[in-house]
Amino acid sequence: MAEYICLLNKQDTTVIKPAKKTPILLRMIVLMFAMVCGVYICSVCLKQTSIHSKIKFQDIQVVERLSPDDDHGNLQISSVHYPNPETFSRAECAHNPVRYFAILSMQRSGSGWFETLLNSHVNVSSNGEIFSVLDRRRNISSITRTLDKVYNLDWFTSASKNECSAAVGFKWMLNQGVMQHHKEISDYFNRRGVFAIFLFRRNLLRRMVSVLANSYDRHAKLLNGTHKSHVHSTEEAKTLAKYKPMINSTLLISDLKEVEITAAKALEYFNSTRHIVLYYEDLIKNPAKLKDVQAFLGLPLMELMSRQVKIHKGPLSDHVKNWEDVNKTLNGTAYESFLQADY
Repeated sequence: MAEYICLLNKQDTTVIKPAKKTPILLRMIVLMFAMVCGVYICSVCLKQTSIHSKIKFQDIQVVERLSPDDDHGNLQISSVHYPNPETFSRAECAHNPVRYFAILSMQRSGSGWFETLLNSHVNVSSNGEIFSVLDRRRNISSITRTLDKVYNLDWFTSASKNECSAAVGFKWMLNQGVMQHHKEISDYFNRRGVFAIFLFRRNLLRRMVSVLANSYDRHAKLLNGTHKSHVHSTEEAKTLAKYKPMINSTLLISDLKEVEITAAKALEYFNSTRHIVLYYEDLIKNPAKLKDVQAFLGLPLMELMSRQVKIHKGPLSDHVKNWEDVNKTLNGTAYESFLQADY
């Protein structure tokens, strides 16, 4: 094929050059670059897909469970401590190691009952829901000051074992600054070697019933004009269980999803910490799992006990005023199993 086409006449000469051909190799490079960009963009979009479609709370298991004596690099550096409290002397226990822990949970998930079990151990001091007071969680500085005081054994409650504590901690609800300051708190846990104990409920519908009933009793004060979140007798439990809350069936599924998402995010935020994930129902059905908790905290094994009495026993249909609406709403959904008795 001729490389040039020449048109000649008397006036002038015109030379027409054909368009330059793009080498095949260059075309392939451009194509590959476009494909790589496309894959990257798709992966970013997938990561940003709503968590609603990916998370199923029932499927969350123990994400990570590290033994205090396992060798995990930096995690092993500060697994035990020898605090020097400012308010008293540890005397002969000064050389006894102490482990720090925090029970991370949500209201009405069994954390109060679980904490009484831990406190029945002669070497455990779990100091309650200390961040229920707003000033203690107003900002990360106030949170850190409070944590330092607790873990230095300078926080006094009826649960404090003081000198000879082998494990000291408290319970912390996720809506009390944990999610808002998760980055700083996670860093603190890693830096100070704090063991995180996540406690959730599998049946979120039962939790909702408990939340609504407890909220009602704050104002009604069914026990002789006194509000009690936890009771120690079957008579008190029966009195509180008489109230049947009305559940908003229109918002029910979205409310359950919101709780799922909060729990999943918390596990993601604290994935780098030493932690264990527990479920209230599992502890009820198999008390032997409490040995796992004691082993996790490096404690000598003891039989743990609690005087608390469960309030809402038996089928949920006995405890919900508009049970038919709730049953109809959840039937055929991912939450259908919540309608059944689970223990």
